[in-house]
Amino acid sequence: ACGTSIAAKSINPDVQVIGVQSSEAPATYESWRTGEMATLDMGTIAEGLATGVGFEFTVEIMRELLDDFVLVPDEEIERAVVLWIEHTRNLAEHAGAAALAGAISIRERLAGKTVVLVQSGGNLSLEHLRRALSRS
Repeated sequence: ACGTSIAAKSINPDVQVIGVQSSEAPATYESWRTGEMATLDMGTIAEGLATGVGFEFTVEIMRELLDDFVLVPDEEIERAVVLWIEHTRNLAEHAGAAALAGAISIRERLAGKTVVLVQSGGNLSLEHLRRALSRS
């Protein structure tokens, strides 16, 4: 979120950047929302989003540059993993699929706009892939 915000807004300051976090590991979101470094329990399947404490430097950047920040449940992230495979033939790990889950959660707000999603990471175990596919 920090790197994307810095890059996107240096090219076009009017671009909106929206962060996405698992609701099962909301410390970074809560730190962004309140401006106070939160320490919260985490139990997300999205390892790349698994933070139990907000980090001051990154939260400071996000508070300055993110236009919004949404929380999505792990089951929506897992569904997004399957949607990436079905529609793009790309394998995204849970953290990499969070952007799609976030966009789906606010799809009415994004309707009619140009939307770019960052899909990063393909570090998904066969066990997690089987689980995601069986639940879809």
